[in-house]
Amino acid sequence: MGIFDKIKGAIFGRAEAAPAQAPAGSAAPGSQPSAPAAPAPTASASPAPAQAVDVAAILNAAVAAKKQKLNWKTSIVDLMKALDMESSLAERKELAAELGYTGSTSDSAAMNMWLHKALLKKLAENGGKVPADLLD
Repeated sequence: MGIFDKIKGAIFGRAEAAPAQAPAGSAAPGSQPSAPAAPAPTASASPAPAQAVDVAAILNAAVAAKKQKLNWKTSIVDLMKALDMESSLAERKELAAELGYTGSTSDSAAMNMWLHKALLKKLAENGGKVPADLLD
């Protein structure tokens, strides 16, 4: 499993673990659902999530759970730390190779900025809902 897959799994896995607006009436065992069509989208055979995973919400929650200040919106290192992932230069170089970085890996600042944008774009391509201002 590549580093991108680990990041994607960490974000999408958190989305699956958190109940995405569970129906309010589901707690009453004897009651009948008022909208029988609601469960249908969850039965989708598509490999992508039925609804786009809100990447910003997942990462904001991950950062809130940490005891340190992390800015995932601008830093690939902080994004990886928020997900409890290794954020070493070696890991970032490996991620850069996975995502097709062609620049010099010795210029870590340029690589990090490219990585951040490329990662968010790739998450969006794989069913993640990423704020538009982070995709430019």
